Amino acid sequence: MFDLRRLRLLHELSVRGTLAAVAEALAYSPSTISQQLALLEKEAGVPLLEPDGRRVRLTAQGAALAAHAARMLAADEAARAELERMRPSLAPVRLAVMQSAAHGLLPRALDALAESEPQLRVEVAELAPEEGLFEVAARGFDLAVAEQYPGHTREHREGLERGLLGRDAIRLAVAHDDPAQHLEDLRERAWVMEPVGTAARQWATQQCRAAGFEPDVRFEMADLTAHARLVASGHAVGMIPDLVFAGEAPPVRLVGLPGQPRREVFTAVRRGTADRPGVRAVRAALQVAYDRGGR
Repeated sequence: MFDLRRLRLLHELSVRGTLAAVAEALAYSPSTISQQLALLEKEAGVPLLEPDGRRVRLTAQGAALAAHAARMLAADEAARAELERMRPSLAPVRLAVMQSAAHGLLPRALDALAESEPQLRVEVAELAPEEGLFEVAARGFDLAVAEQYPGHTREHREGLERGLLGRDAIRLAVAHDDPAQHLEDLRERAWVMEPVGTAARQWATQQCRAAGFEPDVRFEMADLTAHARLVASGHAVGMIPDLVFAGEAPPVRLVGLPGQPRREVFTAVRRGTADRPGVRAVRAALQVAYDRGGR
């Protein structure tokens, strides 16, 4: 019989790519990972890894076993979920949440959980949507809150299922005393945007180009509350989703964009854990929080 813990290490290596990344994700030393994978090779009776420069990569047999490992891990999670449903206590839930949802959803969701499941332990980390979805697929987290911008589709990772929380308006943000009324009015302004490579940056840049100009991005940062402060002080203009303001009065003046675009805000879980009572409770609380936001 294969040791499931060692199978998980092989699966982690298949999705994370390096022994160092697996060690960091699981809080093991690289030497421990190597030793356990060597034992798994003995169990399998075939080579699972081969040198690739200064790293290692999976052999064909290793890739085949890693695919089986993913299915075995999913079955293990499904079994644990069923057992969890049969007992009164709930296992902790690890939640990866994007920055705007950390501001706009998390406090309300925790309030809802305090009422519905006061004994449930929720462990939260703020991660970019791309990283959060990866970590859920890699079993680093149980649940992620992520977004998808209009016309920009995110990769559908195998084994994950999504649940739509709602559609969040994205609008131009300018200082309260700024006279601008349209996107075209901002062609000569300094802009604040999210980092290059993010879906939000690609989408915002495309909106400016569709309006006939290339944005002068002088400020690049992931923190959307910092965007709002820069805009409020008159140093920049930007595009900010409503969720950032958590239902409170924004410190900026918001101007509609052409077509009134909205991004999709969704949760993602592994199919094997979707029916866990704790995961269901957190998803329900996030939905309550989103609905109470009044968007």
